[in-house]
Amino acid sequence: MKGVILAGGSGTRLHPLTRITNKHLLPIYDRPMISYAIEALVLAGINEMMLVTGGTHAGEFLRLLGNGEEYGIDRLFYAYQERPGGIAEALGLAERFVADDPVLVMLADNIVEHSFRSTVEAFADQGKGARILLTEEDDPVHLRHLGVPELDGEGHVVAIHEKPQTPPSSYAVTGIYCYDPQVFEVIGHLEPSGRGELEITDVNNWYVGQGEMAFDVLQGFWGDAGESIEAYYAVNDYVRANGANKS
Repeated sequence: MKGVILAGGSGTRLHPLTRITNKHLLPIYDRPMISYAIEALVLAGINEMMLVTGGTHAGEFLRLLGNGEEYGIDRLFYAYQERPGGIAEALGLAERFVADDPVLVMLADNIVEHSFRSTVEAFADQGKGARILLTEEDDPVHLRHLGVPELDGEGHVVAIHEKPQTPPSSYAVTGIYCYDPQVFEVIGHLEPSGRGELEITDVNNWYVGQGEMAFDVLQGFWGDAGESIEAYYAVNDYVRANGANKS
């Protein structure tokens, strides 16, 4: 399996910090945010990956990461997203890199307490389709700002709702997704959303419609350090006290 780390976007929710750098280069406790995503993929057994970024600070990732060898990466590639066109569009830039292999996609502002290696192994056994990681979220107010899965009585995903006013479950979709190579064909047929972007929720709902969507529930802490200034500092506090990416 190959890995794609998405580290683009304008980071407006973390202004003014992101007026001077990419948000994924901001520190989480004692190192840059991006290093946690890389460590998570390496711990999951993925050592070939592509980092997709954009904006005026893209070169800083190359300065920081180099060829990735010191992070345990065998091969590290880079792609440049010329404008913020959505998560699905950013993933589409990795098509030639991924080729015919399965891929794990991670948003670089996601911080997890425990490794998701078991999800990678389960997806290898699954063989096709998609597999996403969910997290339990008991605050319905917070759920209204996230992607929320609707589950049937047998625990299957029947739809994913983006920022629902009435959340259909107490789970949220994290920014960690596994796909088969067909994902690039799906992206190629997407229509931009109302905000002019290609949405990853549309990709996930396509797999739901095909009956090929599975999921796991992430154990322990999950945080989106790019969600807001408050969330950024909350993630910092948690990692400083408890660590991250535990095997």
